[in-house]
Amino acid sequence: MKALLTLAASTVIGMSASAIAADFNPAVVYDTAGKFDKSFNEAVFRNGAEKFSMDKGVAVREFEPQNEEQREQGLRRLASRGNSPIVAVGFNMASSVTKVAAEFPDSQFVIIDMVVDLPNVQSIVFSEHEGSFLVGALAALKSESNTVGFVGGMDIPLIRKFACGYEQGAKHISGDITVLQNMAGSTPTAFNDPARGSELAKSQISKGADTVFAAAGGTGIGVYQAAKDEGVFAIGVDSNQNHIQPGTMLTSMVKRVGVAAYGAWEDAQNGEWTPGIQVLGLAEGGVDYAVDQHNEALISADEKAKVDAIKADIIAGKIKVHDYMSDNTCNY
Repeated sequence: MKALLTLAASTVIGMSASAIAADFNPAVVYDTAGKFDKSFNEAVFRNGAEKFSMDKGVAVREFEPQNEEQREQGLRRLASRGNSPIVAVGFNMASSVTKVAAEFPDSQFVIIDMVVDLPNVQSIVFSEHEGSFLVGALAALKSESNTVGFVGGMDIPLIRKFACGYEQGAKHISGDITVLQNMAGSTPTAFNDPARGSELAKSQISKGADTVFAAAGGTGIGVYQAAKDEGVFAIGVDSNQNHIQPGTMLTSMVKRVGVAAYGAWEDAQNGEWTPGIQVLGLAEGGVDYAVDQHNEALISADEKAKVDAIKADIIAGKIKVHDYMSDNTCNY
């Protein structure tokens, strides 16, 4: 994790590295979708908390809030019990982390997918547009209709960032491709509505989309089922979801949130944790597209070589992927 880009002070005020390591007592607060959402939270659980506990022999205390109010309650309870670092999963945790971290300045907090500017908070954000560019390119390479789809969860700039990267990747392959886009809603429940996901995917498929990328949390499960039912491809998100509908899942845009959480705990255990912002993209291994036993037969050697070449060009700076969140526009 030390090699990752850190854009802030290198020490926690009033705490030496040795003191931090001595107080090591890791914890995680998932978002309200729960740790078994088959997506974002589960990636933090499987590749973060569960793996860390197995590798290090150190239990990671977990809390699963059932509603928005419990996010802050859970953070405060863990901090009062001496847990540190506490990983807060998702942008919805920002206000709660801001309040509780200020109340417990000698504890360490980590937030994923949002920036909280406090001296005892580490903020981990990802270059989702880069990974989405890759799966957009692959979708266009596979498309026979020259039409692909995108279903987002809550309509916020972060999800628009996925959509914009996906559209750029598709148009990098085919300049006149049609990219259909829909958002499932405007509240956090939009991330946990499979029926709505199915409805939107079927609508896009009826308009010619032969691959649909879902960046929608649990709502994506409905998208994948609709794709299977209609005989088209789907693309998963966050965790590797290729196994959910083998033969239907063309790939997944993996966002290694679990690895990020694991690294934060490991750095704290070693007395090397620092606050500030870490930005994880293709170059840092923070995002990628997934090829495994569940989908390798769906991607030809030529298609894989083309996507891998695009990936190398993005890392080298030869291809510039526009970040929607930089100006809330999608430029090519």
